[in-house]
Amino acid sequence: MNPSSFVIVTGLSGSGKGTFLKALEDRGYFCVDNLPVELLGKFYELTLKSEGEGTKVALGIDVREGAGLHELPAVYAELRNQPGVSASLWFLEASDAVLVRRFSETRRPHPLDPGKTVMESIAEERALLAPIRAGADRILDTSQFTIHDLRKHALSLFQELEGGHLLISLASFGFKYGLPIDSDLVFDVRFLPNPNFVPHLKSLTGADAAVIEYMNDQADTGVFLAQLRGFLDYLVPQYEKEGKSYVTIAIGCTGGRHRSVFITNAIAEHFKASGGRVKVIHRDVEKS
Repeated sequence: MNPSSFVIVTGLSGSGKGTFLKALEDRGYFCVDNLPVELLGKFYELTLKSEGEGTKVALGIDVREGAGLHELPAVYAELRNQPGVSASLWFLEASDAVLVRRFSETRRPHPLDPGKTVMESIAEERALLAPIRAGADRILDTSQFTIHDLRKHALSLFQELEGGHLLISLASFGFKYGLPIDSDLVFDVRFLPNPNFVPHLKSLTGADAAVIEYMNDQADTGVFLAQLRGFLDYLVPQYEKEGKSYVTIAIGCTGGRHRSVFITNAIAEHFKASGGRVKVIHRDVEKS
């Protein structure tokens, strides 16, 4: 039996929820925006149960719902336990500065209270949505996305998530550029010897043969990789057993160019060798 998909998209006003829903529509989802929370149960019965297995539905719910919004966590918890349904709650957000800019560019008032400043409304909305954010399956920060980038990212995400077994998403990053906000697990490899201080390796990356050879020659590298592989071999199946469709693992060094790239690639190869679904992103490798 192919499980039906029931996706709820919520989050801050101006974070790109409409764009996200339109991308899901392009992926074959039946999409409804601004559905009252009290109708979620009935909507489930009328669509997923009547259409049968493999049905894909996406709903947009936000502060326009009003007082009924506080019921969403409880209603969603009940729906996700329905047999034959793969349910997920996505929470989209962005930084205050980006949200203010987006409202300024579109010249639209904030839906909470047009009489307040945008910053006041954003703060109030964050507080109202905090319980929903806490229970979300996936939090997506859209601050760095244009409309077109967000659409492509959403299409890519759901193409991968619909591929079958748990998706292991691996990302290298540099701590000096900030933590990846959507990570489930973060590992710090700054304790390993740094190729950046070896003159002939400085301009290379952790994917280059000379850096790989250097890292493999370090005693701590082998010890750490053995420990990390063992830990992840235990942990990842636990995520899958709990019904998660993806796990995001971030590995960071100072600049995100040498050590984190090398370790990320090594872990990716480990999971690929055992038939795992793996996605690799080197977020900061091109930054100076």
